[in-house]
Amino acid sequence: IRLAANPPGPAETGDERPGEPTALAFGPLGELLGFHLAQASVTTFAMFEQHVGQPFGLRKVEYSLLLLVLANGPLSPKRLAQALALSAPNLTMLLDRLQDRGLLRRERSLVDRRSQNVVLTDEGRRIAQASAAVATTMERALDSRLSRAEHAMLIELLRKVAGR
Repeated sequence: IRLAANPPGPAETGDERPGEPTALAFGPLGELLGFHLAQASVTTFAMFEQHVGQPFGLRKVEYSLLLLVLANGPLSPKRLAQALALSAPNLTMLLDRLQDRGLLRRERSLVDRRSQNVVLTDEGRRIAQASAAVATTMERALDSRLSRAEHAMLIELLRKVAGR
């Protein structure tokens, strides 16, 4: 089925024929940012699962956490929760899951012995680096749909939408 911006629907034209694809009208959906984000999410999620999720056994949030720690070094749970927009209980469950897999550990902060930092294990670093390398292949497939300028503009606009 093809989607068109706002063509007349079959009920308006009487053109619906069994077995023939007809263009669907978006109606009000055509102007809703959330609808278009959801549609893009379906594509990007499928690509993530194919390239990163299934091969490395990672959920999107787990992948994001590993890459944040890889890029920044030891991080406090509070900073990770803020960066990933997670509640403290959800972050704790996520950290427990990744620690059980041997991908990270919690260690006392050298600056403030009362707090902990999240640190990648050697295996966590290996998985983070390998999955990041594979993700570039995934990104190239998406980049074929956008120019470099469009890609940069889309990221900038999505950051605005996210309030970052």
